Amino acid sequence: MTFYFLSQAMKTLPVGIAHVSWAGLAIIAVTLISSAFYHQHLDSKIWLGIRFISIGIAIINLSSVPHTH
Repeated sequence: MTFYFLSQAMKTLPVGIAHVSWAGLAIIAVTLISSAFYHQHLDSKIWLGIRFISIGIAIINLSSVPHTH
């Protein structure tokens, strides 16, 4: 199902931007899920890293020029 959503995103976004967003969001999701379900401790360095990833994804998506086919 994730590949379907990625393919839908790639209809309007360049491949590089779609892939960076997909990979970054996957890292964030896996980290938060492991914290919730496996009770892994997330220290301040991990939260800082998640913030950097989120800010990077936002900057890339907001500064990109829309791409149409």
